[in-house]
Amino acid sequence: MTAARFEGSAHYVATADLKLAVNAALTLQRPLLIKGEPGTGKTMLAEEVAAALDRPLLQWHIKSTTKAQQGLYEYDAVSRLRDSQLGDERVRDIHNYIVKGVLWQAFTAPAPVVLLIDEIDKADIEFPNDLLRELDRMEFYVYETREMVQAAHRPLVIITSNNEKELPDAFLRRCFFHYIKFPDRDTMAQIVQVHYPHLKQELLAQALQTFYEVRDVQGLKKKPSTSEFLDWLKLLMAEDIPPEALRSQDQKAIVPPLHGALLKNEQDIHLFERLVAMARHNR
Repeated sequence: MTAARFEGSAHYVATADLKLAVNAALTLQRPLLIKGEPGTGKTMLAEEVAAALDRPLLQWHIKSTTKAQQGLYEYDAVSRLRDSQLGDERVRDIHNYIVKGVLWQAFTAPAPVVLLIDEIDKADIEFPNDLLRELDRMEFYVYETREMVQAAHRPLVIITSNNEKELPDAFLRRCFFHYIKFPDRDTMAQIVQVHYPHLKQELLAQALQTFYEVRDVQGLKKKPSTSEFLDWLKLLMAEDIPPEALRSQDQKAIVPPLHGALLKNEQDIHLFERLVAMARHNR
């Protein structure tokens, strides 16, 4: 039987090195750790890999309060106590109060799945260490029922991080790592083509020029992302903004129309406005 391989999809522009990383994780049977700027398609990658490999996708979106144990299982002692007070027969079987987490579901799925652990760096610094054994050995022990849960099929684990925290070395050793570089103009044009195939090339060319000029501004607190560029294009089309509205008559940079889709805080807006004003003053 030929091993599963990811060759990209019609809905996701995957670079050659990104496809190589996914297939390396499949071959090594290691978690794939994906880092990159917010909005570069890290979460969408897991969705597209699952669709391309024809595997179910299980998602675990991490918050600052998320604990590793929640991914395995939780014992609902409160419900059991309440049911015992009410004389409910369910209390005789502790299995009725074990809530299976997403790792348990992935381990016991009837076929291999893709498991997304999204934004792992949002959790406490000990979170990755608390999952080391489970992700390495693909098993964990349920103390309340005295049973070992082992993976029937090893899932493809895709872990995303926005680099908000450093991850422990012991955790990194167990992963195949890939950093999604911000798309260059040609790759970005391909991404746009996937989402807006009927976009006029003249508008796309001018929008790309303006977008990358904004990203290149020194001192921006938050550079606009791929997803924000796509939102901006959608607004430009909806409002029927012509390409020439993105540049001044002398081709100098201007504050772009509908810039609220690109610049998300007042400091960046004021910075860009000042730089445009200075450029006009010095010409």
